[in-house]
Amino acid sequence: MKLSVGCQLEYQVYQETPVIFLLRSHNRQLDSVLHDELIVEPKVHIIEYIDFYGNTCDRLVAPIGNFKVSTNTVMEVQEFTEYDENIDSTPIQFLPDNALVYLLASRFCESDKLSILASDIVSNSITGFHKVEAIRRWVHNNITYQYNQSNSSTSALDTLDAKIGVCRDMSHLAISLCRSISIPARFVVGYLYQLSPMDMHAWFEVYLDGKWYTFDATQKVTTGGRVVLAYGRDAADVATATFYGNMQLKSMKVFVDKID
Repeated sequence: MKLSVGCQLEYQVYQETPVIFLLRSHNRQLDSVLHDELIVEPKVHIIEYIDFYGNTCDRLVAPIGNFKVSTNTVMEVQEFTEYDENIDSTPIQFLPDNALVYLLASRFCESDKLSILASDIVSNSITGFHKVEAIRRWVHNNITYQYNQSNSSTSALDTLDAKIGVCRDMSHLAISLCRSISIPARFVVGYLYQLSPMDMHAWFEVYLDGKWYTFDATQKVTTGGRVVLAYGRDAADVATATFYGNMQLKSMKVFVDKID
């Protein structure tokens, strides 16, 4: 499946403000990426770098006034998610070094406080895949998806208590439950084909049998058609814009179109 994805952001900047944008495809160096661009108006000097998690970041100073950022990426993506019900968890001693950080509790994922609940959820599961799917399904069935009921400070425990949230919150809870039973889980932000209403989306990936697999707690069944922007321990690592000054987002448009 070939997708054209991107966003258009418009800011009002009240003072010169250093900004870090995380809006480029994580896989932009691969052959699957056919086109990738970031345009800012007015034009300013942009420094590109790769962060600790392998994400492409763009660093700049936004000038005073109206400031616009737009991106467009065209790439080939998997139409369906890859699964194998027989795949099992990787023993911790055989995990790659870069997966170990995804076993730890983090700012929004208090995995050290959820082991009893997680063990109960997966009590009838045999393989690692079945355990993660049981957790994904439990979050989907027990957390109501609804806007404006959480905020940027809402953690996994907050979501569990409120039983309500959005993709960010549901992913944090699922990640925390997975980590609490020693399955590495990471937060993912990006684009999802046919998401309604269209917006940036969050889901999670887990490391099983030597490979990362995609799961989405907001969906009844995890679908394909995804473009990854960034990976991190939780939402704190993958903010689409981090600014150090006085500026305000005025509008945001997101598009995901299939190219025949």
